[in-house]
Amino acid sequence: MSGAAVAAAVTPDRTTTGPAAGPWLLGVRHHGPGSARAVLAALRAARPAAVLIEGPPEGDALLPLAADPHMRPPVALLAHAVDDPGRASFWPMAAFSPEWVAIRWALDHDVPVRFIDLPAAHSLALKETAPKEPGEGPERTEEEEEVTPVVDPIRVLAETAGYDDPERWWEDVVEHRAPTGETDGGATPSDGAPGDALAPFGALAEAMGALRDAYGDGGQPRDAVREAYMRIQLRTARKEFGDGVAVVCGAWHVPALAARTTLAADRALLKGLPKVKTDLTWVPWTHRRLARRSGYGAGIDSPGWYGHLFEAADRPIERWMTKVAGLLRGEDRFVSTAHVIEAVRLAETLAALRGRPLAGLGETTDAVRAVMCEGSDVPLTLVRDRLIVGESLGEVPDTAPAVPLQRDLTRSQRTLRLKPEASERELDLDLRNETDAARSRLLHRLRLLDVGWGVPVAGRGSTGTFRESWRLRWEPELHVRVAEAGVWGTTVLTAATAKAASQAVAATALADVTALAEHCLLAELPDALPVVMKALADRAALDADVGHLADALPALARSLRYGDVRSTDTAALTEVAAGLAERICVGLPPACTGLDPDGAEALRGQVEAVHGAIGLLDTGAEPGTGLRGRWDAVLHKLAARDAVAGIIRGRATRLLLDEGRLAEDEAARLMGLALSPGTPPADAAAWIEGFVGGASGGGMLLVHDERLLGLVDAWLTGVPADQFTDVLPLLRRTFSAYEPGVRRTLGELVRRGPVPEGARRDDAAPATGGFGPGLDPARADAVEPVLRLLLGRPPEPVEAAV
Repeated sequence: MSGAAVAAAVTPDRTTTGPAAGPWLLGVRHHGPGSARAVLAALRAARPAAVLIEGPPEGDALLPLAADPHMRPPVALLAHAVDDPGRASFWPMAAFSPEWVAIRWALDHDVPVRFIDLPAAHSLALKETAPKEPGEGPERTEEEEEVTPVVDPIRVLAETAGYDDPERWWEDVVEHRAPTGETDGGATPSDGAPGDALAPFGALAEAMGALRDAYGDGGQPRDAVREAYMRIQLRTARKEFGDGVAVVCGAWHVPALAARTTLAADRALLKGLPKVKTDLTWVPWTHRRLARRSGYGAGIDSPGWYGHLFEAADRPIERWMTKVAGLLRGEDRFVSTAHVIEAVRLAETLAALRGRPLAGLGETTDAVRAVMCEGSDVPLTLVRDRLIVGESLGEVPDTAPAVPLQRDLTRSQRTLRLKPEASERELDLDLRNETDAARSRLLHRLRLLDVGWGVPVAGRGSTGTFRESWRLRWEPELHVRVAEAGVWGTTVLTAATAKAASQAVAATALADVTALAEHCLLAELPDALPVVMKALADRAALDADVGHLADALPALARSLRYGDVRSTDTAALTEVAAGLAERICVGLPPACTGLDPDGAEALRGQVEAVHGAIGLLDTGAEPGTGLRGRWDAVLHKLAARDAVAGIIRGRATRLLLDEGRLAEDEAARLMGLALSPGTPPADAAAWIEGFVGGASGGGMLLVHDERLLGLVDAWLTGVPADQFTDVLPLLRRTFSAYEPGVRRTLGELVRRGPVPEGARRDDAAPATGGFGPGLDPARADAVEPVLRLLLGRPPEPVEAAV
């Protein structure tokens, strides 16, 4: 196929006169604004008696909703199996999708419109029997299923025409050419001669016929079944409406629909197809989910750009540059009207130099980068995300069918003023406020139901228990998750309660039950908590593994803390937590002996977690009494027992020192013993990591405690050369976690070396903590004027020189 023939596939033949005979097979590219404009022009010119759309026939009853004023694309038809809601498919449509344009035209002109693709009852059943690709989720769409692994029609046509970029070819020959008969220069073509408006579709059908001859089914054998069903539906429509029928379908299917086959042969292909009971509805969709980079197989690179091309009445480049300028100004970047004018000129110049009919996305992006972003790709990334891809989220009217759980969720979202949005946003909640507390409960209940609308994040403000921060983003596939969760109940509360109780009964690990108890408190599920608590008590009584108990206790402690702020009755939980803590205190010392390095590292983390949990459980106890006293005794045993792994002994020593339960002299003595010449260097290095490693503030401890730094320095310089390389990786891991300033200060102190004992007691050089030469009077005097200025004290008078 020659390059000229390819260009003719989308360039109207203006010498054509007279209307072509129906039925009219309007082959399109899914989500192509050029195809949408061409379809609209063809429908206006041909005035068909009926319109047939590629889509599931079960959706026919939902088509009238497309005319509802509250329906705003992008939207999608969602089909899911009634008995298995996770088995689902979407049929997305944007405002610039040819299918959506055809549906709206038919409804506006009272023309019958139907879906004619293979029923969802069969396609979902076939999907269950087909092997699942890695990473395939419930959001797989019918267009995605039809993308061929062997041939990409647009790429083949582009390469035939001499293009190396299919998207650029598509823009040049489709998006930048107005439909035949369009006279107003806008996106709404005026009526023209039917032959002219239909000519591009005939040429495109010829091109696709050549591709089908060369590539067959393109590696998609299921297409034969779909096309057989579509041919049967087309025959039925022609009997009912005559030949004046328009079919809007993927261009790849046009040759198959035009092929001469017998009804018996088509029915034979459909015989014996599996079938499942399905439900369909409309759901909101997003431009981001239409993008190819989201994993959508029939996606496009630039939904936002295509939407702009479809909506722009005239001067699309000027209007686009104005949008970009508005976005960048909103981000406090200086962009003037002169920038817009210059960017338009540059884009048009680039298009002329590159031999393109109009400036396309590539030219406009290059112009924006050069003129408005000063050559930087950082602000250009914002333009790509917000405008080129876009963050539009469609809307569906309340009259659309939905599972009861979805309706309850929608009511809760409106009551709590928590609108689903396609863009990611942060939400800070104050749990002392009833509305924020209700929002928190809703988000926690949805997480329990695996509806991941919100993800907890570290807050920017207070870290108190009455604060929560969430990152919210509504993705279209969450509608499938809600449908799946509908098996647990008809409201979010009842569904979360039923699922929590079921998980508690089925859980086998103690940590799973404790985590579930925490979720129940956060989500405020009082009816599920007794079931969870019984399961927790049963698992805790049977589990003798100290590691499992240590993993379970922190979650219980957090639950008690959140129970206080949420005014939840946690008496039963307190009793279980106290019992777990007692058992940990008894079983932990024996469990810390005879461990390999990996086991010791894991148990070190558990010791830290238990320490924090006991601090929450026993906050009011006096030092040395109650649960806190029992735990302090355990830490003393761990710190003093040579059979315990070095990293655990070091951490126990540090925890006692930080809590004031260990004198500094005793800590220095324990470090001296751990770093004595008789200790293997690897064990000593492990002790150091436990004592000052990680992000526990050990670096500052060494900076301010001369004795400890001296002990570490003396041990390190005494490690034999043949053993130093063995301990070096462990030491690097320990000290690399310090802040750069701390590491620099430690290096400077070690370089200076310890202060001689006599110099430290000299009255002219008062003692200072850590290594160093003592007080530097000149440097200290330089600070004094600044301190006086900050404190509002008058400067000292300067003595006159004699």
